[in-house]
Amino acid sequence: MLDVTQRSPITAEDIHLFQEGNHARLQERLGARVDTVEGVAGVRFAVWAPNALRVTVIGDFNDWNEESHPLEPVADSGVWAGFVPGLGRGAVYKFHIASRFDGYVVDKADPFGVMHEVPPKTASVVWDLDYEWKDGDWMASRALRIPAKSAMSVYEVHLGSWRRMVHEEFRSLSYREIAPLLADYARDMGFTHVELMPVMEHPYYASWGYQVTGYFAATSRYGTPQDLMFLIDTLHQAGLGVILDWVPAHFPSDEHGLGFFDGTYLFEHANPAQRIHPEWESLIFNYGRAEVRSFLMSSALFWLEAYHGDGLRVDGVASMLYLDYGRKTGDCVPNEFGGRENLGAIAFLRRMNEEIVRTFSAAHTTAEESTSWPMVSRPTYVGGLGFSMKWDLGWMNDTLEYMRLDPIYRRFHHGKLTFRRMYAYSENFVLPLSHDEVVHLKKSLLDKMPGDDWQKFANLRLLFGFQWAQPGKKLLFMGGEIGQWREWNHDGSVDWDFARHGKHKGIQNWVRDLNRLYASEPALHDLDFDPAGFDWIDCNDPDQSTLSLLRLSAGGGEAIAAVFNFTPVPRHGFRVGVPFPGRWTEIANSDAAEFGGSGLGNLGGIEAAATPAHGRLYSLDITLPPLAAVFFKGVRPPEPEAEPEPEPAKGEEPEAEGDAVAADPAEPPAEPTVETKPRSRRTPAGRTRRKLETRNSKPETPS
Repeated sequence: MLDVTQRSPITAEDIHLFQEGNHARLQERLGARVDTVEGVAGVRFAVWAPNALRVTVIGDFNDWNEESHPLEPVADSGVWAGFVPGLGRGAVYKFHIASRFDGYVVDKADPFGVMHEVPPKTASVVWDLDYEWKDGDWMASRALRIPAKSAMSVYEVHLGSWRRMVHEEFRSLSYREIAPLLADYARDMGFTHVELMPVMEHPYYASWGYQVTGYFAATSRYGTPQDLMFLIDTLHQAGLGVILDWVPAHFPSDEHGLGFFDGTYLFEHANPAQRIHPEWESLIFNYGRAEVRSFLMSSALFWLEAYHGDGLRVDGVASMLYLDYGRKTGDCVPNEFGGRENLGAIAFLRRMNEEIVRTFSAAHTTAEESTSWPMVSRPTYVGGLGFSMKWDLGWMNDTLEYMRLDPIYRRFHHGKLTFRRMYAYSENFVLPLSHDEVVHLKKSLLDKMPGDDWQKFANLRLLFGFQWAQPGKKLLFMGGEIGQWREWNHDGSVDWDFARHGKHKGIQNWVRDLNRLYASEPALHDLDFDPAGFDWIDCNDPDQSTLSLLRLSAGGGEAIAAVFNFTPVPRHGFRVGVPFPGRWTEIANSDAAEFGGSGLGNLGGIEAAATPAHGRLYSLDITLPPLAAVFFKGVRPPEPEAEPEPEPAKGEEPEAEGDAVAADPAEPPAEPTVETKPRSRRTPAGRTRRKLETRNSKPETPS
């Protein structure tokens, strides 16, 4: 037998960091790793089970024998470790744990396993993460595309239902099958990023990945870890960033998972008032436990490092921050100061974001946070949570509520569109129209819109135009970009056949053009997080249900005027104040025929008239189509150049600086004068030099 220290790669330093809550790479120490020890090939196993009486490795290699391959404790770390010679990649295994309490025994999947069996099977699989990446150019240059200064338009995708094989029992595509299709489509549509709903292993497909059991394992439903790497690699080579949904808020209670792991509440709270999530009936992580924080932080960094993720979208942040989230009054266990804030979760999120910034300066994190918690996307050193961005769920709710209304009633709810201005720059916002808005009988985006079919399509184009004109990054769930009629079904597929038909094709063309416009016009993205990039033209026209706004580039040299008509009434001679003279080019119009509209527009652009309007010196007299968004671009004229000084005539001496001005012979001679202003008392480096001027020129004698 080999010594236990040889069977486990975990060191005293690892144990210290683990128990301190600061270990960020636990997956390199725990789990199953193919290795060679003293010339013997095999697999190292290590698992954290501090309250176990006995731990063994069981699997297909030993006929699931609970006695044949025991592990041994490593010091006082709570870790059990061992080395099994002769094993390699592909071995199927679990940990058989006998608790020291009540004779409890259980077979658990590996919390650090990088691959599991295809559900509904639940065992872990010994695997490696070797892969030859080809996205070097992307990884080297992605720091240039930081969200604050770049266009960021995100296409949210559920891999299992994006596209299915109709002639093969309607099966989902594998990672490798979907890779070129998704990359080509998202790039053609002008999106900058693809956001994958959780690809971490989960036992229940209908949870969409939000009930995770494998925090280090890519779901094997669509292939191996290398297959997922191939998908991400392909997206990167197509110039697309990849955001991974990640779920540290809760986990399912399936017996093979993290719950009651060693016969005790190890990862979750012992108190049922803290342990059970009231809305999802899942288990809540105990963020107050240092080892749990190390586990979660290691998972977050793992997906950014091993899978080259460009960002994490962190699910359910609000439920992490509040101890009483979803609970009835009186059901909350307060924190040590009597408050409702989850101090352990706050500390964890801050520490995690700090570590991500330190380790991956080009990666970003986005919080799905649905309350008014302050400074979610502000640095930790000023008291923030340290996220890069936050979903603006308030904008989503207000805007969709407004758009559902029959236009005749919209005048009474105008504030739903303008209220966002009150807080638009309190965070770095992403404007999401996500999967959550098109499920559970909420209807598809298109079907939410009021009116007949023509009005529904026009309203949806108007909604997208309004979204893309607002300051903030954009996110759209798959199917929305073609105006799908049906709400999303995880067992189905996007209705791609619709994209071939008139108005659906028009919606698709409109989203493509909006993405390209957003990326190509600095005024629409330069200052997404800066109030200097936005100004209302007119936000006080509820009677006509119109809005107009300006987006400005850094430096103010270019401006986009976006004008919206939320009624089906076309408006001719509609005047809009603008800051510059000259021609304003119509660069986008949702009512254009190519998008399925009526074709009403402004013949490519309008010359600004010197007619003041909306507090500006110039204005445009436009045609505003019905239920439409229209964008005009103006460029500030160059400042007139200063006239050059006239050159002296031939034979004339140039006047020296400080010389007296020649006296007019018709005027009496000037008396000599001396400037008597006091000298500046500034330091020599900043002193203003003043010339003592005297006029001693002799007057000419009149003839």
